[in-house]
Amino acid sequence: MGELHAKNIGEYLEEQRRKETLRFITCGSVDDGKSTLIGRLLYESKCIFDDQLKALESDSKRYGTTGEKIDFALLVDGLEAEREQGITIDVAYRFFATDRRRYIVADTPGHEQYTRNMATGASTAQLAILLIDARKGILPQTRRHHRIVTMMGIRHIVLAVNKMDLVNHDEAVYRKIEADYREFAKDAHLATLQPIPLAAVHGDNVMKASGNMPWYQGPTLFEHLDTIDVSHKATREAFRLPIQWVNRPNLNYRGFCGRIAEGKVRPGDKVRILPSGRTTTVKSIDFFEQELAEAEEGASITLTLNEEVDVSRGDLIVAADSPPEVADQFQVRILWMAEEAMVPGRSYWLKMHTKEVTATVMEIKYREDVNTGAHLAAKVLQLNEIAVATLSTTHPVVFEPYTTNRALGGFILIDKLTCATVGAGMVEFALRRASNVHWQALEVNRQQRALIKHQTPRCVWFTGLSGSGKSTVANLLEKRLHAEGRHTYLLDGDNVRHGLNRDLGFTEADRVENLRRVAEVAKLMVDAGLIVLVSFISPFKAERRAARELFGEGEFLEIHVSTPIEECEKRDVKGLYAKARRGELKNFTGIDSPYEAPEHAELTIDTSKQSPEECALAVLRLVEGK
Repeated sequence: MGELHAKNIGEYLEEQRRKETLRFITCGSVDDGKSTLIGRLLYESKCIFDDQLKALESDSKRYGTTGEKIDFALLVDGLEAEREQGITIDVAYRFFATDRRRYIVADTPGHEQYTRNMATGASTAQLAILLIDARKGILPQTRRHHRIVTMMGIRHIVLAVNKMDLVNHDEAVYRKIEADYREFAKDAHLATLQPIPLAAVHGDNVMKASGNMPWYQGPTLFEHLDTIDVSHKATREAFRLPIQWVNRPNLNYRGFCGRIAEGKVRPGDKVRILPSGRTTTVKSIDFFEQELAEAEEGASITLTLNEEVDVSRGDLIVAADSPPEVADQFQVRILWMAEEAMVPGRSYWLKMHTKEVTATVMEIKYREDVNTGAHLAAKVLQLNEIAVATLSTTHPVVFEPYTTNRALGGFILIDKLTCATVGAGMVEFALRRASNVHWQALEVNRQQRALIKHQTPRCVWFTGLSGSGKSTVANLLEKRLHAEGRHTYLLDGDNVRHGLNRDLGFTEADRVENLRRVAEVAKLMVDAGLIVLVSFISPFKAERRAARELFGEGEFLEIHVSTPIEECEKRDVKGLYAKARRGELKNFTGIDSPYEAPEHAELTIDTSKQSPEECALAVLRLVEGK
């Protein structure tokens, strides 16, 4: 019996392995019944154990919202806060199976503040069930979720008009919602759209056709999920392997590990390494202790190559005769997921497949209206807003458009200071004009320029509040350096705004761009062999950090002029603080705009405790390495 049992288990597991897996999400507005629907799917597919059912009955009495009946939403809402409030907060993944398919379903939040969680669930889904409360019709959050799922590449949608029991199963209500949605989604280029009227709490049209809605002759939800074809049927099967790890256990073995994003590979295939462009052939395909004759999309493997070529994490091994593109400037579509606004010019970490680089959103071309899809002008991007923008990376990235390959065209943006994910995006195409811009080889380099000046080039960056004494100390320092025969230049905040940055105001976005330009100019001056002094309030850590990253080790010296704001206001030579206090001067640092003090400045000085001359001497000693 034991052998028979083991055999039956083995056959069952093999049968399950051969089944196709469909990943889908439920989304929609608050209280549309997403968790209840998934709970009903689990119940109807016999994927709930007896002990789970008993626990569900007990929890339904304690937390349930359906009276004496079982509250199926509790099968999915696992957080205590979710059960207490009757809402979904985090993404919940559940597995179930039918005779024909396996399913992984993501229950995503409906509240606007948790939209970022919904986007996470949509990023790997093939189909979306968009729920609508029959009593409420299409809501703004419904429209937002529709735009996000289509933005994420989902082209199969089930329009689930739920809670039909609460509108007396009225066909007219259902037909109006269907018509409204078809009009709204007509430009979404959907592959399939299946409207289904439901009463998930009672199981109407979930597993079995509902006798309460005889006017509906379409498939039940289970019938549709079991039969829909979501295969992408790629027009090409070009091999793509993003490298996650280089496996070097000993001197005799060097393997390149990753998950195949597209296509197939066999030993002997000719491949190309990107971005370097080197070509070689595949020696073996290793999977644990096995050597495979072939591997295809979705397989996690280790490749060994017949030649010693340089391959690192973030590189791609691809079909030699069909390589993807490499670029450092793109047009992208971004969903902003942070409370703090996205400001063009600010740098973030960009993670695309296994590659991580610094990226900057250069320009917001337009923001999309969530209700109409209209293109609106925008200088910044707020939480849950979607925009088309141009993006630049510090190093070339291997990519394919998101519509061609989700694995190689999707990316996230990460805040450099907090390491929080602040945005998700999709590459539309590379900016072709960028491919015409190349670095010109120069015969004279920075070391030669510095040598003839007999000095070590540096960027000395003064930051502090208005009136703290930055410009005074910087002027005194330049006089001392000039007297010693040093070649210098002073970039002062007020002076630069008369020329280079005269087109910029004092909004956060303009300040970011102001400092980006100045940092680039300072970099060129250091490259010319100069000691450049930069005197700017530069209130934001992110911009000062971005400036530092432009320079080599030891070339950037951050000087925090930490004079207290009370002392700065006493000086107030220009009367700016007084105007700001009266509300006549908006976005003034220290009053209605924040100043983020440096945490790791090379030197901190305070002109309220030391004379400007003493402060300048302290900076001089730092510059001279004393």
